[in-house]
Amino acid sequence: MTGWEELASTALVGTDRRPYQGDLLDDAAVEVARRRAGRQTGAAAPQEAQDASPEERGAAPDARVDPAGAQVAPGEERVAVGRRAAERLVRIMGGEHERLLPEWLAAAAATGRRVPPYVLPELLDRGRRDRSIRVHLGVLAGQRGRWLAGLNPAWDYLLEEPTGETWELGGAADRRAHLRTLRTADPERARQLLESTWERETPDDRAEFVEVLADGLSMDDEPFLESALDDRRREVRQAAANLLTRLPGSRMSQRMAERARACVTVSRKVIAVEAPRACDKDMERDGIRPKPPRGIGERAWWLQQILARAPLSIWGHPPATLLTMRIPDWDAEVKAAWVRAAVLQKDPEWARAMFGWDPIADLLESLPPGEQQELAADFVKKHDLDSQLIMVLGGVSSHWREGLATAVLRKIVKVATTQPWNLGELVKLAGERIDPALFPLALSYSPVESVQQVAALLRFRADMYKELHP
Repeated sequence: MTGWEELASTALVGTDRRPYQGDLLDDAAVEVARRRAGRQTGAAAPQEAQDASPEERGAAPDARVDPAGAQVAPGEERVAVGRRAAERLVRIMGGEHERLLPEWLAAAAATGRRVPPYVLPELLDRGRRDRSIRVHLGVLAGQRGRWLAGLNPAWDYLLEEPTGETWELGGAADRRAHLRTLRTADPERARQLLESTWERETPDDRAEFVEVLADGLSMDDEPFLESALDDRRREVRQAAANLLTRLPGSRMSQRMAERARACVTVSRKVIAVEAPRACDKDMERDGIRPKPPRGIGERAWWLQQILARAPLSIWGHPPATLLTMRIPDWDAEVKAAWVRAAVLQKDPEWARAMFGWDPIADLLESLPPGEQQELAADFVKKHDLDSQLIMVLGGVSSHWREGLATAVLRKIVKVATTQPWNLGELVKLAGERIDPALFPLALSYSPVESVQQVAALLRFRADMYKELHP
């Protein structure tokens, strides 16, 4: 009987009727990984072979071998999540509230634990298809996960995820994580570390490393970012320009201010606009992209980019006042640029004002979570249920508090009487974003079926967090 046949037979009849020496689920996960990688071996390693010293097995110190001579996974350094937490993960991956998978993974990674081996093949397959969940898999997959990734080329993306290694020894993801952590603790030291290796970094890494400097950004970073505008890679130049836009005193911001003043004149009640007629090399260096997206004219595109990167302070009036002024030409382009400027410069006053003109989720990111929820709650009260309302709610930080939760539950009850078929996404979003500790509020809010569905999902999430923090 082959190793796979023995595992399958034991799983079918149970270990009570067919005793199995070793960990059945562990060995099954290994065999599944080998078969997916196109490899088959003999019987799984007995426990005695696994417990033998590396020297006795003739293998590397961090590996184990089975009787057929194949290497087996190294031992784990992290403790696995508890049985109930692992069972819930299996249920989620099996289709029960499947959209909660990223939240489960993030919460589990925050505990510093790993997932049990038997879920690894399915979880690594998920990561192959969904890049958004990979960020936590470097920790959760443990030593065995990385070993499996070495067996199966489809899973080798895991080898690029952070594992806790240092700047000098780690891969690209480890080095980004290290720089991010250092940036939080000591912004200047982090920038100096990046400067010391900048010329040796790959273009892809340079672009991602620049974005890390967004945390703790100050004028101390300006000389380095100004020099990055000369980088050969467009993504590096764009990332540097985006950060310099957040520094009104930067040389780039001042150049943009001069260009904006050449295009726009603000009088008492009218804003006169003359869009640029050319995009020169200096503008390109400062992050202005010469070729517009389809459907936008060149002059409109250049105008929007200049105004989006010009310091918002140059307009001389609060945004609420500017929005009441008449703009005879290029009105939509100017206001679209102000929206982009509020997002890029993370200006709360402008984000608040422009949200009233164009309520998009990106503007909410410039506001603290509490104010995000207040604006969103007000929007829910005044706006009908449509795709825009869903997009706004999707931009609000998770764990909604009682004010927004109540506004959304009230909207669900109202729509349930007129358009119950239109509630699917709102119900899911409410169950996934409301603070799970508020499930008693939802449970008692209304007997309407859709509200009870929200309450059930909140209870599911509340239990999920309890299992991960026993």
